[in-house]
Amino acid sequence: MIRTAVMAVVSLWRAKKAHDVSMNSHRAPARRHLPGSPFAPPAPAPPAETFAVDDQVTHDKYGLGLILGVEDHAVLVDFHPDHRRIPLPCAKLTKL
Repeated sequence: MIRTAVMAVVSLWRAKKAHDVSMNSHRAPARRHLPGSPFAPPAPAPPAETFAVDDQVTHDKYGLGLILGVEDHAVLVDFHPDHRRIPLPCAKLTKL
């Protein structure tokens, strides 16, 4: 009898926990700017940086590096002695 009650409470707790996780993953849509608004419109996104082979770069975590290869959505960087594939766009990666 007690075991069934405990199992019922545990199953309710798990269902509530799963429900809370799905509720927290929702993101609000971006707000649109109205033309008559007295507030300034949001700044446009900066253009994506383009990289070429042999460009020198710096990364906030890995430090100075040299571009070894360029892919569609990533670059291969030599952060001596490690090689890292950095997906683009990356705010931490800056061309020097």
